[in-house]
Amino acid sequence: MEVLHGIDLLVGRGQSACLIGPNGAGKSTVLHTVFGIADIFSGHISVGGQDISGASAQAMLMRSKIAYVLQAGSIFPDMTVEENLFMGGYLLSSRRQTMLAIERIFDSNPQLAQRRAEAAGALSGGERRLLELSRALMTEPDVLMVDEPSIGLEPRAIDTVFTMLDHLQRAEGKTILIVEQNARKGLEFADLGYVVVSGRIALADRASRLLNDPRIGRFFLGGTASTQ
Repeated sequence: MEVLHGIDLLVGRGQSACLIGPNGAGKSTVLHTVFGIADIFSGHISVGGQDISGASAQAMLMRSKIAYVLQAGSIFPDMTVEENLFMGGYLLSSRRQTMLAIERIFDSNPQLAQRRAEAAGALSGGERRLLELSRALMTEPDVLMVDEPSIGLEPRAIDTVFTMLDHLQRAEGKTILIVEQNARKGLEFADLGYVVVSGRIALADRASRLLNDPRIGRFFLGGTASTQ
């Protein structure tokens, strides 16, 4: 099945972009395609001038330095917080390198460090999301893709997650691409906004402008992909 039709999307190095749109519009499929877990029938995907079209997810992690955080529920609940992070470093060259990466994560995230020996299933929803994000950082990616960072979280936890994403972009220079059903929260965070409707980019602009665009409500209420 062809889900996406002529998607044209650009995110600069160190920028953030948010994909919004109605359910079933193809937003998550964009992330799947970039990460190499959906087929590409035409066109190409480029990161840093390197064509990565059709590359495997392993190549994305190690060569192209792209990490992908799934929509929800990707932790191993019976493993400890530390063991979950260890799983994120399975492609690193040695156990020592993995342990150094884990300590780097704990140094930057005391909240997780305090619970390193606890089962991940005992964490709150917000803490689980932080763990998923932190695990994705084990390979020190340049590009971080996150599917629905706020899904299932209470407002305080949502703020914590977006604070972490903001730090990764502003302080560490990560390029961040998110899909977010909470359109206002996603656009308030991002530099760029893309509205996906029926597998096409219906609107693209600076996120701050899209926040006040009256067409946004129409697309979420079942409009067409026309921008006229």
